[in-house]
Amino acid sequence: MALTIGVDVGGTKIAAGVVDESGEILAKTRVPTPADPQWAVDAIAQGVRELKEQFPDVAAVGVGAPGFVNRDRSTVLMAPNIAWENEPLKQRVEELTGLETVVENDANCAAWAEFRFGAAAEYEDMVLITVGTGIGGGIVLDGRLHRGRFGVAGEIGHLNMVPDGLECGCGGHGCWEQYGSGRALRRYGRERAAADPIAGKRMLELNDGVAETIRGIHITEAAEEGDPLALSCYAELADWLGRGMADLAALFDPAVFVLGGGVSDSGNLLLDPVAASFEKYLTGGPARPRAHVVLASMGSASGIAGAADLARI
Repeated sequence: MALTIGVDVGGTKIAAGVVDESGEILAKTRVPTPADPQWAVDAIAQGVRELKEQFPDVAAVGVGAPGFVNRDRSTVLMAPNIAWENEPLKQRVEELTGLETVVENDANCAAWAEFRFGAAAEYEDMVLITVGTGIGGGIVLDGRLHRGRFGVAGEIGHLNMVPDGLECGCGGHGCWEQYGSGRALRRYGRERAAADPIAGKRMLELNDGVAETIRGIHITEAAEEGDPLALSCYAELADWLGRGMADLAALFDPAVFVLGGGVSDSGNLLLDPVAASFEKYLTGGPARPRAHVVLASMGSASGIAGAADLARI
């Protein structure tokens, strides 16, 4: 099974690609995600058929879907951004394409890509943490993707970090992603610039003087210039990320944490303080072995490459 197709389904786009056994994407297609959830299935199938015409020998399809996927990798139990509920995605894609199909959570696909081809390729135990609008993740233990009894393990962004804390989109309060995500970084920047416009001068300059709409790109640019207030926003973000990673280390004892997602594009600006925070909160003192903390290397290719490779298993 040399060639398979990976599909990365997002809230705004559906990207698909033909992937070889080394993780290289040989051809890609991309379309906007239709508003109608049933049309989204048709869009997935159309992309697969287009790629199959170019590569007739593709053997299977892997679909990375946002939301909960059941244990046998056939049904999307819930995907709020696409309004799927108990969607028999495996069956429908197979009927429309004639190719055997595997469905997996999109963050799990990204984790598998980093494990197989990317930053964690030298390890058997890893945790991917995607820091974007929220926090996503995937866990590989002893070389196997950890999915749990019902297939929905790895929803690490919804670990409860602050009892009765900030309200989360999941309906809970105090979830990790409310404190350690790109959304949280924006909130830190906006609140601090509004509270102290003098200290927040540089971030305000980058956003035409408006504190209420400061974005992550403004905070990052100011931090890269050495702006103290912007750096304090990154420090708080890193503190929360390191705290959560220490909890995950207590549970899973991985060899490496891989930081991905849009916020990780800031590189060492995030990596160094997160690693220091992780060291600070990790229990066990100097006698305990430390997991490595590295940046993801697969980028936007991870969803496609991971989904395609999981279709081979």
